[in-house]
Amino acid sequence: MAESVRAERPRDKKDVQRMLVETELEHLPPELRWREWMGRVEAVIFAAAEPVTRETLARVVGRHCNIELIIDDIRAELAGRPYELVSVAGGWQHRTKKAFGDVIRAAFGTAAGQGADNGPGSKPLSQSEALVLMCIAYFQPITRGELSSFFGKEVSRDLIGVLRSQDLIASGPRSPQPGAPYTYVTTRAFLSHFGFDTLRDLPDFEALEDAGLLSKEKLLAGDITVGLASGDGDEADVPEDGLL
Repeated sequence: MAESVRAERPRDKKDVQRMLVETELEHLPPELRWREWMGRVEAVIFAAAEPVTRETLARVVGRHCNIELIIDDIRAELAGRPYELVSVAGGWQHRTKKAFGDVIRAAFGTAAGQGADNGPGSKPLSQSEALVLMCIAYFQPITRGELSSFFGKEVSRDLIGVLRSQDLIASGPRSPQPGAPYTYVTTRAFLSHFGFDTLRDLPDFEALEDAGLLSKEKLLAGDITVGLASGDGDEADVPEDGLL
């Protein structure tokens, strides 16, 4: 009997919390039920430090709740507010509207609140770091050697380490090249940082080239002070303590 009782107990604290929250709300009229779901979804997104996924929101609403329609209704109510609900990094997040960027910078000396922060203790990217990050975003997975060939200068491990420390890039699959060097790919934090929902939201590279806004020649002509890396090749690019 005791074993049967134990088997019926929730397995962890999360199970208990979910049992305490009624999601279907069948006792409420449809309109009040919808308003309650809206409030729950907005509260969860507001309380989160990172974009909230559909799976997370589904824990607090009914099985037949259309989350996209809930989001649309919340956005409609926020139309006149200085912040909005945006789709970013595969989820949703409250962000200050860009029109208030100057006001926020005047108040805090930073664009805090727009959701494009670099994270605790981070600093803005240099031109070199930004250019290397852009190349990784467009040509991932890509090795450090391939990045160096692209720029015509050695891309240092220190520069790669800066991008990794800010969680903008991570190690990808090993390259089939001799020595199987690590490749680099962008992260979910990269999407959140720049306000992209998926990598498909990146501006089309060919369109940028056709418009004369971006080209390999322009990248190579930039002031890319990447420095020299220690070692002779990518074979030594093995992550240590999360950095290269």
